[in-house]
Amino acid sequence: MEVREQENAISVRDVTKVYRLYDKPIDRLKESMSISHKNYHRDFYALSGLSFQVKKGETVGIIGTNGSGKSTILKIITGVLTPTTGQVDVNGKISALLELGAGFNMDYTGIENIYMNGTMMGYTKKEMDAKLQDILDFAEIGDFVYQPVKTYSSGMFVRLAFALAINVDPEILIVDEALSVGDVFFQSKCYRRMEEIRKKGTTILMVTHDMGSIIKYCDRVVLLHKGEFIAEGPAGKVVDMYKKILAGKLEELKAELAAGVHKTDQQSGTEDDLSDFSGGMDVDGLVDAQLAKKTFLDNHESAGTTNQHPKGLMRDQMTINSDRTEYGDGRAEIYDLGLLDARGNITNLLLKGEMFTIRECIRFHADIQSPIFTYTIKDKKGTELTGTNTMFEGADIQPMKKGEEYVVEFTQKMTLQGGEYLLSMSCTGFEAGEHTVYHRLYDVTNITVISNKNTVGVYDMESQVKAEKRKADE
Repeated sequence: MEVREQENAISVRDVTKVYRLYDKPIDRLKESMSISHKNYHRDFYALSGLSFQVKKGETVGIIGTNGSGKSTILKIITGVLTPTTGQVDVNGKISALLELGAGFNMDYTGIENIYMNGTMMGYTKKEMDAKLQDILDFAEIGDFVYQPVKTYSSGMFVRLAFALAINVDPEILIVDEALSVGDVFFQSKCYRRMEEIRKKGTTILMVTHDMGSIIKYCDRVVLLHKGEFIAEGPAGKVVDMYKKILAGKLEELKAELAAGVHKTDQQSGTEDDLSDFSGGMDVDGLVDAQLAKKTFLDNHESAGTTNQHPKGLMRDQMTINSDRTEYGDGRAEIYDLGLLDARGNITNLLLKGEMFTIRECIRFHADIQSPIFTYTIKDKKGTELTGTNTMFEGADIQPMKKGEEYVVEFTQKMTLQGGEYLLSMSCTGFEAGEHTVYHRLYDVTNITVISNKNTVGVYDMESQVKAEKRKADE
């Protein structure tokens, strides 16, 4: 038994958390002064007899509807709350992404807060000295790190807090809906860093409503509902169970579990299983998208349908990722790029269902016999969603001489769901049978897709629906 306990990074045993709820503030005083010990409160069970273990090196997700106790158990594990009954054992140094920046002193500078929080986590000044540059590089807030954090924008604040928590090499990382901070480039970097530390063997316990992240990262998932443990097992299986709860079929699910219908010893689900979800955009997001689409069309109506943009580089009119990855042997250079909407405007904002163009301008610094031009669109977790190149498309690309240029356009219909995506592009080729990269730009810019109708998954099949009502005798 002792050996098995040592394999666990986190052990939660029969944990219950009860809150006393009073109808009126005065009732609390009445109860404390009651000679007969009369109760003026009612008990609310945020958690009820919860037990589960997280093995060292595992990535475990906790899912459930709002009010199921997910954040409560994370706060108990990190020591922010104490359980009413039960026990939690933690074997390892924890870094928690709960309420980002909750431990910051607003009058201290960013640097001072880094060292103060490092001390609170148990690191020496020498250890924090070694980690400081990685934290600053990740946060990308420049000289503001020497200013009091009360002068920061909300974006700078959460970037520094996230950079600190995720770059201290924790043995256990606790994440509560924290991967949605910053812009799409920063979120992409956060996901890459999460993947890096996961591969290093860091134990990760995460709470999120993003089922794509749950299936992508989690080895195992725990399902809660109103403070009660429902099930645990492989991500796909448990996400299917969660979908039943969302559909109001909790009792049916409990009956199936009692009968052994759901066997969670094998991974069965993939991201394709998420058939009850709306493509990652909630109701508020849908309303925002409708408003944004109207504003977009209003602002661009006067532009007409011709490609009327100012002279100069297209990239100067777009959001370009300063943290992009860029490499190649330098014999070709993608010196300009742009996204053009259906009206020919250069923009990062595209409407779902409309045609758009990816334009690349390439200058050659050496003779190249058979160049290939590419693009790839990824989500912010780094998953490649779509892309193509001139070789796949059978384009007639001529040999290039030093000093010559190519302008390449890929035109297609936007069928991705509303959301944020990342665009990569490259100029490559094959020489003596070997793949050669002349210039590659990873995550060079973002694509924001505006939609007032999201379907399931990452793209829209554009289904045509026909429904005909018939009488019973027909």
